[in-house]
Amino acid sequence: MTRKQFWNDPYQTELATRVSRVDGERVWLEETIFYAFSGGQESDSGRIAGHPVRLAEKQGADIAYTLDADHGLRAGDVVAVEIDWPRRYRLMRLHFAAELVLEVICQQMEDAEKIGAHIAEDKARIDFALDLPITPLLTDIAAAVQRLIDGDLPIVSAFSDQAAGRRYWELPGFARVPCGGTHLKRSGEVGRIALKRRNIGKGKERVEIYLLDQ
Repeated sequence: MTRKQFWNDPYQTELATRVSRVDGERVWLEETIFYAFSGGQESDSGRIAGHPVRLAEKQGADIAYTLDADHGLRAGDVVAVEIDWPRRYRLMRLHFAAELVLEVICQQMEDAEKIGAHIAEDKARIDFALDLPITPLLTDIAAAVQRLIDGDLPIVSAFSDQAAGRRYWELPGFARVPCGGTHLKRSGEVGRIALKRRNIGKGKERVEIYLLDQ
């Protein structure tokens, strides 16, 4: 099992570890700070032993990293892992902003059902199955989320079941939500946000989230 150091310290940008397995272009590490796409959050970008990671894939409790074919690594090699910190930090900020938007909408609109989500470096989106247009409520939703951000509240991120690898985030007094992503320490780190509604078909509503503070 790949030990996921990004859960212990999502702000860590460099790591020395060992290669545990190699299969052609793919390598596995004993531990990692390099997040792989999951729950809608895109993978980190970065390097392993100086080689750019072309693909990061979850495989059960492991993560496989695809490098260029000429990487030359073998099991047991000590390697340096580096991630693109500006990208990781924007993903963390947009991820938590999207989580707050989702919770506020679900608390205010009982019929809202999440049917999709994606967290990229430039924006996040959440898709809902919803018969009514969300536009009339968007200003109030954005204000409610911004208040939570501006409150600069501590974010708890921990295991609910360590053996099963299940984790959650929590803002005390607001919500506790299952999530295995990388999380900020405080809500204030998100900064100022903007929300936009997109029409993606009848009975569906998409809310896009943008960071206004670069």
